[in-house]
Amino acid sequence: MSIIETNVAIAANGRHTHACFECQLACVELLEGLVSRKRRITIDSNGLMLDEYAKYLYHSGQPDVGDEFFKYLHDNQYIDERVQRVSINQNSDEKTGFDELPPNSMDPSDRKFLAVAIVSGEIIYNALDSDWHEHIEEIEAMGVAIVQICPQHAIKNRQVKA
Repeated sequence: MSIIETNVAIAANGRHTHACFECQLACVELLEGLVSRKRRITIDSNGLMLDEYAKYLYHSGQPDVGDEFFKYLHDNQYIDERVQRVSINQNSDEKTGFDELPPNSMDPSDRKFLAVAIVSGEIIYNALDSDWHEHIEEIEAMGVAIVQICPQHAIKNRQVKA
């Protein structure tokens, strides 16, 4: 099972992104693999992740792979074999954002993914957001693992060969 950060689908779509071709291809391959093999994806039961995906992707599944991934999630969100929905509790504490999180310095828009990872024990896949690398010690201390699909974009101040 996997938790997919929104920027992975955006990069896979290849529009409105700064992702290089190699990064876009890696994101396409990941998402196509998940959808074609009907792999189980983890999201929140409140719809916060789906709402964020909807800001950048199309429910129709067209024209690109990120949109196809979103359609897969949307269409299968209540089929337990394909989509795991976990409960997270948003709060007004600006230091946590969710009851499941300790005080943290993550971007508030990323906290829903982090809360889902803590509850589910699943890995977060990230492509472009450097926050996941910049706060890696804090994230790992919470017991969450991150896979950097495109380290050449997500890891600042470090050269990584693509």
